[in-house]
Formats: sequence, C-alpha cells, structure tokens
Amino acid sequence: MAFLDIQNLEKSFGANRVVKDFNLGIEEGEFVSLLGPSGCGKTTVLRMVAGFETPSVGAILIDGRNVVGLRPNQRNIGMVFQAYALFPNLAVADNVAFGLKIKGVGRAEREARVTEMLQLIGLGEFGDRYPFQLSGGQQQRVALARALAVQPKVLLLDEPLSALDAKIRVSLRDEIRAIQRRLGITTIFVTHDQEEALSISDRVVVMNGGIAEQVGRPHEIYNRPSTRFVAEFVGTLNLLEAEVLDRATGRLRLGGGEVTLGRPVAADRATVAMRPEVLGLGRSGEDDLVLSGRIEDVHFLGSVIRIQASVPGGRIMLDTFNQPGSPPPAPGSVAEFGVNSSHLLVLEG
Repeated sequence: MAFLDIQNLEKSFGANRVVKDFNLGIEEGEFVSLLGPSGCGKTTVLRMVAGFETPSVGAILIDGRNVVGLRPNQRNIGMVFQAYALFPNLAVADNVAFGLKIKGVGRAEREARVTEMLQLIGLGEFGDRYPFQLSGGQQQRVALARALAVQPKVLLLDEPLSALDAKIRVSLRDEIRAIQRRLGITTIFVTHDQEEALSISDRVVVMNGGIAEQVGRPHEIYNRPSTRFVAEFVGTLNLLEAEVLDRATGRLRLGGGEVTLGRPVAADRATVAMRPEVLGLGRSGEDDLVLSGRIEDVHFLGSVIRIQASVPGGRIMLDTFNQPGSPPPAPGSVAEFGVNSSHLLVLEG
C-alpha cells in the first residue's frame, strides 16, 4: 500500500461534482504535482487531504490510517498556502514556532527546532524580524519552515509560488525541491504552471473536470500524453488536420506532404500533433515528412529561437538552438521543415 493512498475520492457542492472518482497512491518521500487549469479540482483534492473539506465519497489513508473524519490538526500534515498566511503581529521565529507551541513542545526543544528550520531556509539571522520586513520570497520561506517545523508526515503546497515574480519563483521552487529531498518528506504540490510541475516532480497528475486525465513521470506526460486534453494542455503543440489515406498502415496526407506512420489509424480524418522542438529547419536523412512553408515571424529567446511559419492547412512553430555564426531565417522567406514520423502523435477524430 502507498504511504498516502487516496481512494475513490469525490466531492460535490450541491449538484456540482468538482472531484470525480479520484484515485492516487503516493510513496513515502515522493514529490507529486497536481497540474491543471483553474476549476479542475486540484485544490479541492488538496483541501480534502488537509482536512479543510470533507469528501462526499472515498477514503484518504496516511501510513495505513484513514484520516477522513479527523480534524486538520489531528492528521500530522504541514500546509503552505498561496498567500503565506503568516501572523503579522508575530516575529519570524514565533511564526515558525507557532505549531510547535500548539502541540505543547517544550521551550528548549522548540527554540532548537526553530533555529534548525531557519537555517534550513537560509534565514538564520531573520528570527527577530516581522513579516512586513521581508520580501515575498522570504515570507514564503518562513511559511515553509513553519509547516516543516512540526515534522509532518505529509507536506501540502497550494500554489505557493504564484504570487512571486518569475526569477524568484524559479529560485524558490528549486529550493523547495532540494529541502524536500533532504528531508525525504512526502509532498503534494498544486500548480497550474506546467514548467513548475514538469521541472520538480517525481510524478505529475494532470487534472481536468474533476478527474485525473493522466498520471506519470514528467517525460511521460510531455512525450506520451494519453488524452487530447493532456497533449494540448502540457507544453506547446502544433496541430495539423490530416487525411487518412490508408488506415492499416497509417498513411496520412497533411501540411502539403505525405507520411506513413507504420501503425493503424482508426478514422478517415485525424489531427496530427507535434512539439516545436521535433521539427527541424530544412530536411535531413531521418525525416519522413517534409513540409514547405513561409516564415511568418521569428522570436529570439536567447538559447532558443522560435520560428512561426504557415504551411498548407495551418500554421506551425518550431524551436531551434541559437547558432551565433548563423542568423535565423528572415520573415517572409520560404523554408522546408522536416520531422521524423516517430515524433508525430495522432489525435483521432
């Protein structure tokens, strides 16, 4: 049995079912992200695990014990909120010590634990400051230290980085992952940011409409999406409509070219998806499909150049590495774009 085992979980608010038959097993020490658009049910799942919402149906087992029906403070869970939720009238050290004090931990042990936590988050000299004297990133570190101070069995993070600017967000997410690995604590991280979920998770749960569309490791979610929603939601995707010339062999006509996939296709029409990075500028010996089109726009992103082009039947984007000695093609020029058929994902229907 998994360390955190969520079984047949459902939640309804009146006639609105926001979580539908949700199942997930998380191993001890694993970092799992719930990823999805607003309203998909990911925060509701987190709040049910925390004890802030009661499931309509289902069980939540932590280390073999069903915690449904227990109050939040009885579940040995640490939670970090999006809005920090620090006590403005308490100094940093007192904020971190708050949960320990509620649990009745003695003063000496409490002070030692607070010192340890502040050192862990890199704010060892900030114990006497108040939240208003800290930056947003520092406040979120304090919130994390407070959640970890009580030595919870499970750590829950509810979009903890969304209020921070981009540079701090990247830095802090890496710090959170490093601390989680160091402590070996089982963690659920809720986010709508694909890059966050893919970069720091052991596994990702992509949610849509209250269900888990796909559960897998980041590279599986990105490279082998199991549903059309996952394919379109995670990462950037090129979509071209294809005519199926031979269902048995998967021979398709799309974008002004033809390609044989070597695997059956069920319908006479299909949508073919491909990531921008699998397309190459020009043709190579490994390409099964070559599209011709006109460059519409070129975006210089530093190490990567994103090219937008029009081809018969649609528009595509491709990513290519910056070559300092070779400038990118100019908008308005005609070019060829090659791709190997193994990188084509057929979304039928």
